[in-house]
Amino acid sequence: MLVVDAHIRIPRQELRRTTTRSSGPGGQNVNKVNSKVTLHWDVGHSPSLPDDVRERFLQRYRARLTARGELVLHSQRYRDQPRNWEDCLDRLRQLILAVRQPPVRRRATKPSGASRQRRLQGKSHTAQKKRLRQRPSAAD
Repeated sequence: MLVVDAHIRIPRQELRRTTTRSSGPGGQNVNKVNSKVTLHWDVGHSPSLPDDVRERFLQRYRARLTARGELVLHSQRYRDQPRNWEDCLDRLRQLILAVRQPPVRRRATKPSGASRQRRLQGKSHTAQKKRLRQRPSAAD
């Protein structure tokens, strides 16, 4: 069971795991051991994810999903399978936590009178500097 938070728990039966040979370091061992782990998870049909979290997940990570709506994560950071599997699970947990809370809506505000005044003073100060850089005209 992958525990994301108090409300979101994903049973291991929903997660599919495949292993292959890693391309990373490992010496002679790298040619004999399947240490690279690939995690497959069908996000679109997972009953473990609340609907609102699923929608945000599908919208935010649609570039990471396959055509069938399946998330695929790879890990070959470590030289052994169990640590790479835990790495995949941890990355999945982080992805879900990132979309767990709905985004805070921006409240429209107006600039204060003092900030408008500072902005206009800054503009006039810049204009004054540029005017002083010019050559004096024949009339001056």
